[in-house]
Amino acid sequence: MKQTAQVVAIAVAAIIALFGAANGSDALFRAHFGILFIVLVLAAFLLLRREEKPTDDPDAYMDGPIKYGTIATLFWGVVGLLAGVAIAAQLAWPELNLEPYFNFGRMRPLHTSAVIFAFGGNALICTSFYVVQRTTRARLFGGDLAWFVFWGYQLFIIMAATGYLLGSTQSKEYAEPEWYVDLWLTIVWVAYLLVFLGTILKRKEPHIYVANWFYLSFIVTVAMLHVVNNLALPVSLSGTISYSAFAGVQDALTQWWYGHNAVGFFLTAGFLGMMYYFMPKQAERPVYSYRLSIVHFWSLIFLYIWAGPHHLHYTALPDWAQTLGMVFSVMLWMPSWGGMINGLMTLSGAWDKIRTDPVIRLMVMALAFYGMSTFEGPMMSIKSVNSLSHYTDWTIGHVHSGALGWVGMISFAAIYFLVPRLFGAKQLYSLRLVNWHFWLATLGIVVYAAVMWVSGIQQGLMWREYDPEGFLVYSFAESVAAMHPYYVLRALGGLLYLAGALVMVFNIYMTIKGRIRDEAPLVTQHPTPAPAE
Repeated sequence: MKQTAQVVAIAVAAIIALFGAANGSDALFRAHFGILFIVLVLAAFLLLRREEKPTDDPDAYMDGPIKYGTIATLFWGVVGLLAGVAIAAQLAWPELNLEPYFNFGRMRPLHTSAVIFAFGGNALICTSFYVVQRTTRARLFGGDLAWFVFWGYQLFIIMAATGYLLGSTQSKEYAEPEWYVDLWLTIVWVAYLLVFLGTILKRKEPHIYVANWFYLSFIVTVAMLHVVNNLALPVSLSGTISYSAFAGVQDALTQWWYGHNAVGFFLTAGFLGMMYYFMPKQAERPVYSYRLSIVHFWSLIFLYIWAGPHHLHYTALPDWAQTLGMVFSVMLWMPSWGGMINGLMTLSGAWDKIRTDPVIRLMVMALAFYGMSTFEGPMMSIKSVNSLSHYTDWTIGHVHSGALGWVGMISFAAIYFLVPRLFGAKQLYSLRLVNWHFWLATLGIVVYAAVMWVSGIQQGLMWREYDPEGFLVYSFAESVAAMHPYYVLRALGGLLYLAGALVMVFNIYMTIKGRIRDEAPLVTQHPTPAPAE
């Protein structure tokens, strides 16, 4: 597709958006499509200003979308973390809620979606495009379709984020955007599947490396989850409101089948694909056990899909379904730790690199958090434990130890690996800044998770405390007041993690500029002592 065709397509879309902004049947729809019109006009203007370059070598790797993807990953990561620090501060100091657009109720889905889908999604898209080309020795399939995936996904993020702040939501956890945004994401995701699968089908390498299996399972399963969970009938094609195809307990079960498997395939399988490529490359060691990676893959994807009902313990969901979710969740512990062990044992013979390479440290810490959170999750799915932990901050600590400890750390490491190679730099600007990032991020998430574990258990115990007459000892308001010091410390932990991300942004910027910092090595090499006489 030539640049002229792209401009025409964007112009047509802008006219449709303008029509929606002028004739929408409700104010939210008009406002949202007005934002879409402005974004599309700016996109067309920037595209017209860009000089059309000669066509790339048809046999060379297509790294343009990957370069943009690394930058988008960092940008949305900072946005998501900043929103997280803001809402943590709002919980500690409620007067920071700014009505109507920047209150906790609208900022919270902005934070979760920005971290999971904007930061995590861009990391997965750009690394999967990099990995599939290198492991198949084939250029991305579909010509400019990869560019459509990248820019189409950015448009989805903007529409979802602005919708949250405007108050446009269908109130489904991790699936808040309304029907027209869901439709757009479906189109983009199908294009993503075509690019990835098409590249594998035209591969020059007969073997399909295991990282591609994990990436492909993530793409296919997320497509299925998204389509089924968001089946809805709009009230009007020019209005925001839609009605879900499901209701009652069926809606709840479908939602948490989606919600837990979004964690299982978006935040686990996809990033395991990342780990299986970048860990061996950075360590310069082969994968510890290819056989274990295959067993890990098939057992993980079979078991994960059944675990969603553990989110609905002690609800109207039939007891057998709750128990089914619990049993499969406990079974998940084994394949999950198979992946962790395979990653860590890849360092066999190269453990000294932890002393000298902070990128390896990030990867090891990511695997440590992956192992911890995939043990904690099955434990929390057990009904007796869940009766204490559910609806408390313990769940928040668990989610963030996985999201920031596993997803964040492995994504940071992958970008540190990619940027010098993509932008032609000899090395990263500063390894010492990577080390600073590692310690800030580690300290931040340890403070955050530990504080939430303590506050969550305290919440659960306060809520179930009865006096001799059978009355609750504490009111809900008293339990909220008791959380204040923990919420202050949580904001501090998030601030430390954000500070580490900002250090990374500066480091990556200077690397892209081609600068190399003059600094002492991380480990001072001492002379080998002479043997005793």
